[in-house]
Order: sequence, then C-alpha cells, then structure tokens
Amino acid sequence: MPLTILVADDDFATRLSITDYLEITGYSVIAAENGKEALGLVDEFQPHLIVTDITMPEMDGYEFVRRVRTRPAFRLLPVIFLTERTSTQERIRGYQMGCDNYLAKPFELQELGAVIRSLLDRYALIAQAPSRSPEPEPTPTEARSRANGKPEADFFTQKSETDDRPSPSQNAPSLTQREREVLDLLTEGLSNIQIGDRLHLSPRTVEKHVSSLFRKTQSNNRAELVRFAMEHHLVGNW
Repeated sequence: MPLTILVADDDFATRLSITDYLEITGYSVIAAENGKEALGLVDEFQPHLIVTDITMPEMDGYEFVRRVRTRPAFRLLPVIFLTERTSTQERIRGYQMGCDNYLAKPFELQELGAVIRSLLDRYALIAQAPSRSPEPEPTPTEARSRANGKPEADFFTQKSETDDRPSPSQNAPSLTQREREVLDLLTEGLSNIQIGDRLHLSPRTVEKHVSSLFRKTQSNNRAELVRFAMEHHLVGNW
C-alpha cells in the first residue's frame, strides 16, 4: 500500500502540481484547500506526512499543525511548511508549532520530493528501531548474586524450561487482546491505516487503541511506546 500524504494549500495550481508530482512518484495523495478541511482529512485518512501552506482561509497552517499535534497518535507525524514567509521569527514560530522542515515559495518539486523521502525514512527508523535505555545499576542483592556467579532470580519473571519467550514484566500494564494485536503491528512500523487493513478495523478505531496504549504505558509518542513494549516484553507473548 502506498504511503499517504496530505497536501493543504489554498492555491489550486500549487495544490494540483504537488498532487500530480507525488502521485507520479508513487504516493497516495489527499488534498485540502484550507486548514479546517485538512484537519478533518487527518482524522479520516491518517496520513503519513503533511505538506501545508501557512497562509490559508478559515484556518491557517500554524493553527492546523498545532491542532494535529494535540492528538497523541500524530505527535511524530512529519510536517513540511510551504510559505512565502521567510523571516527568522516566522520560521521559529513554525518550528514551535511542530514543523519539521520549511520550503520557501517558489520551490522545486524535486526538492520537495527529496525532503519528503528524507522525513519518511527518518520516521520509519524511529518507529522500527527504538533506542535502548541504559541498563540500571544493580541492587546490592543482584550485585552479590553476580559476584557469586549465581543466576539472578525474579519470582515474577521466571520462565519454564520449555518456554523460551520472555514473560511480561511485573510492572507491565494490563492490555486487551485487541490492544496487543495493535501493539504488535505498531512495533513493525505499520501506520494506523495499515494496522486497520490488517485487523479489519477503521482508522478511527485504531487511533483509539493507540491512544489507549499511550495512556496505559505513559508514552508520549510511538518511539517511546515501542521502547516500552520491548523493555517490558509486551510483544509476541500472548
């Protein structure tokens, strides 16, 4: 399934040229002529990246991106601003709103394509390869056990000799079967749309499950959620 990109721009010619170029490149594109319309499309289509103008009627790009960032499932969603505003203060404001990159108008479509590929590749790496947390310092009891060459014992995480899979840690939250299914696919780097296709769920239902996972694990984004799942052995243990 091609990756989905949302393009928001009130100028029809700009919107059409970007859409045509990205579709020829192999992306699936949805388009909106203002931030208000674009916000509804975010909820409906769960795009992988947003390209948006700043100056638009009804809702400008700043407010549009600010509202997108309030949704837990979209805190890491890559955003590119297209703008004729090139002052330092305008750029700072955009980055504070959650913009990943700026392209000043007029711009080359090939450059836009290169920026999009770079952001999508980086996002995929973050989602699929979470960094490992530093190993905590051993407790005095653990230190003595290691010094004596004895294996560490943990009453809550011992495994049987016939089961090689790690058990969920003692502090792991209780997840529903569907949440575990969503979490497994999320750790594979799938988007909400792809997870919905795999589990035959609507994007809105998937977003609710992802939001629930954020809440139960106290994670702020997908990278933290995947890291938490790995550290607490929540993946592939059911």
